[in-house]
This record gives sequence, C-alpha cells and structure tokens, in this order.
Amino acid sequence: MSSNVDPAQFRQGKPLVVAIDGPSGSGKSSISREVARRLHAAYLDTGAMYRAVTLSCMEAGIDLTDSVAVEAAAENADIALSLSPDEEWVRVSGRDVTDAIREPAVSSSVSAVATTLGARAELVRRQQQLIRDSGLRIVAEGRDITTVVAPHAEVRILLTASEEARLRRRGIQLGGTQTAAALKEQVLVRDAKDSTVVEFRQAADGVVTVDSSDLDFEETVSAVLEVVFTSTH
Repeated sequence: MSSNVDPAQFRQGKPLVVAIDGPSGSGKSSISREVARRLHAAYLDTGAMYRAVTLSCMEAGIDLTDSVAVEAAAENADIALSLSPDEEWVRVSGRDVTDAIREPAVSSSVSAVATTLGARAELVRRQQQLIRDSGLRIVAEGRDITTVVAPHAEVRILLTASEEARLRRRGIQLGGTQTAAALKEQVLVRDAKDSTVVEFRQAADGVVTVDSSDLDFEETVSAVLEVVFTSTH
C-alpha cells in the first residue's frame, strides 16, 4: 500500500464511492467492511437487503417462484440496516434479523429473490438512495454493484478468488458447521443462479480485478486500498 497516504484523510471533501463486486466466498463483506473502516467511510452490504426480503417472504409463506408476490414483498419491506463498518445490524419492521438472515435456509433461497427482476430493481433503487444519503463516501459491496448500482463510482473493483479458496473461506466463516455439499450449494450453485441475471465473475470495462486466492486478509485489504489510491488520481 502507498506508505505516504493516510486512508482516513484520502479525498476528504470529495466523492469517494468504492464499489466492490465478486462471487460468493471471495471475501467481499469482510474486506469491504475493513476498507470502509480505514477510509472513515460508510459501508453498505447490499446482500443483506436481499436476505432480508427473502426472510420476509419465507416467514409470510410467499412462494419464491411467484415473481409478482416477491416483487410486492420487496416494495413493501421495511428494511433498515447499519451503514457503519463498526456496527452490524439489520432490521425488518423494527425487528432485529441480523442473525436470522444468515441462516442456511435463507442462504439457499436468496437467489430466488435476487433473480426476480422486479424485486431487484426495487432494491437497486434503495441502494442507490443509501449511497447518496451517505454523502458519497462509502464502500458498497455485492452483486452488480460495479455495473448497475454504482457504475459511475470513483473506484470499481472485482474481488475474486479461486473456487478452492472461496469454499475454504466460507467453511471457516460458518465455523465448520456445513457439509461439503452444503458449502457448494451456498457458494457455487448460488453463483450459477445469480449469474443468470447479473455478471459478477468477469470485470466490466473500467473495473479493476483483485485476486485474493494467495493473499491473506491484511494483504487483500492493502491491495484494495492500493487500487482506491491509484484509481482516483
């Protein structure tokens, strides 16, 4: 990382939207959160919004293959989430669902919501509003961030890693509670489903790829910050 640059002071007073895309298990959430912390920026986990809608649908008994009902659920969902990298909470209608949206049942169903185009359009609209509300100093991560949600971001990054590395990291993240088959369902099968509506495995024009396969956490954070510093000069 550029040793003479203080991330907390970098581009203060100027827009700094950092959009980070990539496949499941690439480290998007943990890396984006830490990068936001060091930049003294807001942090937006867009995937949490899709999970919140998924949980709402499941609890309401909505058929996730009913696109009209899923779209309506997305439009009517009362979702609030932390934009601070130091706090993690998600609420639906005032109820804390931070842990509930990470349950395997939600993970295995979230693609049904993410591939419902009407629901996706509604959540993209909300995400763009949250980015504006942040004062345009924010690290936003998730599917289609670099191409649809924030295509004009000052920094756009595709964070990727090998299939082996992604499966290993997701297994560690889940505390070794998932079988190999369940991990593949959560990581590889979900990617295959989501890729039917959005491209997140190949960098679009102007998007910088950071491959973290052989990098540890700190090295990946440094690599992302280096892109931030060099992309905005």
